Amino acid sequence: MSRSSNNLVVPEAREALNRFKMESASEVGVNLKQGYNGDLTSRQAGSIGGQMVKKMIESYENGLKGSN
Repeated sequence: MSRSSNNLVVPEAREALNRFKMESASEVGVNLKQGYNGDLTSRQAGSIGGQMVKKMIESYENGLKGSN
């Protein structure tokens, strides 16, 4: 089964991921708009992605603490 790397396994998750991205952008002070954001600098885009990863790691670590 081949699948594009841009397709979500659970299509309903797209809106949740968009909310997560907007929240992360707000936390690092980047103003995202709905739709195309091609005017972002590489630094801005990287800071959003970095914040998202940081929050995912924190969430995972908190889940591990709760299961012990």
